[in-house]
Amino acid sequence: MVKTKIILLSAVLLLCSCSHSFKWEKFSMDGHRTAVTVPNATNVAEALGSVSDGVYTAPNGKVFKEGATPKVASLLIDVQPAMARLKEVVAYAPEALIKNRPESTLSNFIVDRLFADVAALVEPGGRKVDVAITNMGGIRVDLAAGDILLDDLVSMLPFRNYLCYVQIPGTELRHAFEYMAESGVQCISGARIVVKDKKLVSAEVGGEALDDERLYGVATIDFLLDGGDGFKLARGAKDYMMTDIKIGDAILADVRALTAEGKPLEYFTDGRVLIQED
Repeated sequence: MVKTKIILLSAVLLLCSCSHSFKWEKFSMDGHRTAVTVPNATNVAEALGSVSDGVYTAPNGKVFKEGATPKVASLLIDVQPAMARLKEVVAYAPEALIKNRPESTLSNFIVDRLFADVAALVEPGGRKVDVAITNMGGIRVDLAAGDILLDDLVSMLPFRNYLCYVQIPGTELRHAFEYMAESGVQCISGARIVVKDKKLVSAEVGGEALDDERLYGVATIDFLLDGGDGFKLARGAKDYMMTDIKIGDAILADVRALTAEGKPLEYFTDGRVLIQED
């Protein structure tokens, strides 16, 4: 009996110690499998298909009778009326905007707009924005080419992170750049940094070498002020201003303004972050 218990216990421990590996694949909702695409407010059946008598028919005519597919499809289709507001087309992107390190079209667009939006709020009062910093992790999804929905922008920046301004010594800004070099580069605007072997090689702000003795105005979000993603941008602050504007709302307003001007949503990379190789 004791021997049996030992054998059973050994078997349980062996099973628990086995590691499981999973492989995830990312697919664009471009209709390449079942012709399912992202719906807007008026084309739900065309984009998602239909469910009748427990049978799901995909947009390409493929029929699913078994498994969880019909139930999942029914849930997705039934919720669309409640999501109609989010299906508004707010912009058009000729090419996909992708988030990627060390810099990317999407991250550069967001942080450059953060710079401009905070500057517009604080500079009339005498403050000056020199650099903007936000975190890559706050950008949750890429933007595919084509029509950009309100849903896409809400999903891209879903967190309640508020625009703010902080004035800090050059030494503290250097610490922030050094932390980025070590832990992973974040989104920066108004600056250029060079990194090698996870060490900060050089940093420029406004085209000039970072001066440890100077004070710099930083546009950022409240999440990064005191510990978010390891940053403490408020450390040593000489001035501070918090707003009640969420970054997602600010970016949405910027995107709507582009569309109102008849401009597409597109952006660029410019070498603001350079990772040197051996």
